[in-house]
Amino acid sequence: MKLDKPYTLKDISLLINADFDGDPGLLISGLNEIHMVESGDLTFVDHPKYYDRALNSKATTIIINKKIEHPNNKALIISNDPLKDYNSLVKKFKPFKKCDTPVSSTAQIGEGTILQPGVFIGNHVKIGSNCLIHSNVSIYDHCIIGDNVIIHANTVLGADPYYFQRRKNAFIKLEPCGRVIIEDNVEIGALCSIDKGVSGDTIIGKETKMDNHCQVGHDTYIGKNCLIGSHAAIAGVTRIEDDVILWGRVAINKDIVIAKGTIILATSAINKSTEKGKTYFGIPARESRKMWKEIAAIRRLPGIIENFYPNENSKNNL
Repeated sequence: MKLDKPYTLKDISLLINADFDGDPGLLISGLNEIHMVESGDLTFVDHPKYYDRALNSKATTIIINKKIEHPNNKALIISNDPLKDYNSLVKKFKPFKKCDTPVSSTAQIGEGTILQPGVFIGNHVKIGSNCLIHSNVSIYDHCIIGDNVIIHANTVLGADPYYFQRRKNAFIKLEPCGRVIIEDNVEIGALCSIDKGVSGDTIIGKETKMDNHCQVGHDTYIGKNCLIGSHAAIAGVTRIEDDVILWGRVAINKDIVIAKGTIILATSAINKSTEKGKTYFGIPARESRKMWKEIAAIRRLPGIIENFYPNENSKNNL
C-alpha cells in the first residue's frame, strides 16, 4: 500500500512509540508485507529465521524485535511486537470506514453498468462501463473493476485475507490494506470469493472466465485468457500466467507459479510450479502422461501378484 504522502522514519517511530536505528529523515512511502515490498516501503519481521530475507529485500525500513546490524541504506524500528505495531500503522493509514447505503456515495460506476437488486458497493470502488453485477454481489472497499465485466449472484470481492499468526493462546490477524482488481471482459461465476491483497493487489487479468464456487486467495495474480472451473481453490501469493486452464476442483498451493498455457485436469492438486504448456493430473499433480502410465501400471499389480503367489491367493479365498 502506498501512503498518501511520504513520512520520515522519525514520524513513523513516534506513531508507534518505538526507538529507531537509522537516518531520522529517511522517507517511508508505503507499507507492505514481505511478499510485496518495493523501494521506500516499510515491512516487519519478528523471527530470526526471516531476518536476512527482510534485510535483503527492497524494503527501506524494517520493524524488528531486535537491534541488529543492517545495510547502510536501510533503517530499523525496534519493537516489542512488530506485527502489532505494523497492524496499528495499517489501521491508521487505511482505517475501516462504515458504509450506510447499498451503494457508497464515493463509488464510481461507469455508463451502462447494471446493478441488480441486493448488490452492495463499498467505499471508493471503481466500476467501468457496461458491466453486469447480479443480485447480492458484495464488492468491498477500494476494489477496481474494468469494462464489460459480468459478476454472478452472491459473489464476494475484497474479503479479508486468511492470514493469521499463531500466538500462545490466540491467533493474531494481519490487517489488510490491499485491493482486488478485475480487468476488462472478465466473467466471474456465482458464489465465488476473491480476497483482497494483504498489502498489494489480487488481480484477475483480461478475458479470464471463472465458473461457480471458486476461491482466490490474497495477492494472487491470474493472467489473461484463463479458464477456471468450478470449485477451484487457489491459495494466496500464487501467480497464474496467461492462457492457463484449471478444470473443476483443482487445488493450488501458495507461492507457486502456474506457467503460461498450463492445463490442470479436474480434481488435481498442485504443490509445485509447472512448466509452460504442459498438462498435469493427480494428487500431487505431475505431468499427465506419466500419471496415466503409473495408474495403468498400478491396475496391473493384482494380476502380477496373483501370478507370483498363486497358492497364497488360493488360501486367502478359502
